[in-house]
Amino acid sequence: MVTVSPTGTPQSPEPAPVSRSVPRGLVRVARPKQWLKNVLVFAAPGAAGVLHHGHDLRAAVGAFVVFCLAASGTYFVNDTLDAAADRLHPVKRNRPVAAGVVSPALALTAGATLIGAALAISWGLIGWRLAVVMALYVAIVVLYSVRLKHEPILDLGCVASGFVLRAIAGGVATGVPLTNWFLIVATFGSLLVVTGKRSAEHADLGGGRAAVRRTLGAYPPAFLRSVRVVSAAVLLMAYCQWAFERGAALAHGHHALWFELSIVPVVLAVLHLELRFETGHGAAPEDLATGDRLLQVLGLAWVALFAIGIYA
Repeated sequence: MVTVSPTGTPQSPEPAPVSRSVPRGLVRVARPKQWLKNVLVFAAPGAAGVLHHGHDLRAAVGAFVVFCLAASGTYFVNDTLDAAADRLHPVKRNRPVAAGVVSPALALTAGATLIGAALAISWGLIGWRLAVVMALYVAIVVLYSVRLKHEPILDLGCVASGFVLRAIAGGVATGVPLTNWFLIVATFGSLLVVTGKRSAEHADLGGGRAAVRRTLGAYPPAFLRSVRVVSAAVLLMAYCQWAFERGAALAHGHHALWFELSIVPVVLAVLHLELRFETGHGAAPEDLATGDRLLQVLGLAWVALFAIGIYA
């Protein structure tokens, strides 16, 4: 928890010991652990059943790589702009830029280099359409870091859009048309995760939350809970519709049954996530993905059922 003075002003605790190695600091700012989010680029081609084609697989891997470069580049920009606020956070104060390990000038140079490389590679490997998606992603993240993170509601939309653009990039890279139901599932699934993250941060930071992230002071817990409930409801409705339509489109013998059965792990996963968010977990969604065994089992069950429906 952030220490709060009697006047209500958050006080920065003594920083925990951190590595002073600049190369290691650069790697930490790049956040390779966060690259797990970029597997969303495989969602559209995976659902379309084209990943066993060499060209489409290479295109999806290329989209994954450029998103890793672009996302890491934006982390350098974000950490530079957020350094002062990060020093008030019980965990983020140890980020290399906030802790003084990586200078702001070096961080901005590294960020610009990675972003430039992502845009150039996306255009060279896939074409201008993917480059446009990447440019839009970078623009939204930079606007978020500069201003929109301070605007209630807009900050939720900006962060959620990053997940949606990853899913769109996979379709653009492989030439897979994106259905309305797919986009609705991606949008409201992203909003559910982002709002759950804000709910957990709201609980973790206590009375000093507004000084660390201004929008947290504007969000009552009941509001965040209502957004999660609405997002979960729309997500489940859209996924059910998508699964039934997908099954009907590929109905050959038993295929439709597997798509219908895939609804079960999705519903259980959403309910489990909502329970985790309600109990104050989820401030780092990637930790849920890598450390929550039930969520992993449900994810594998969904992948298996969907894969059987597509490839059997």
